[in-house]
Amino acid sequence: MSVTMYSTPWCGYCHRLRGQMDREGIAYDVVDIEQDPSAADVVMRVNNGNQTVPTLVYSDGSAQTNPSLAQVKAKLAEL
Repeated sequence: MSVTMYSTPWCGYCHRLRGQMDREGIAYDVVDIEQDPSAADVVMRVNNGNQTVPTLVYSDGSAQTNPSLAQVKAKLAEL
């Protein structure tokens, strides 16, 4: 099961969620949308044209925008 977090270095919400996921032992990959234009396209596609981060994309192709840790854990339990 994989989780990809689309993020930016300056995003406070991203840093907070990464810390929470680290503490819970949830593995994830981080993609900086400022360094990877194709990643920015992915984020815009799932957010109605907006570059809203953090955006998490799961192994089933579903996405969550700025989810809470509880939402992330519920989604992972579902997969």
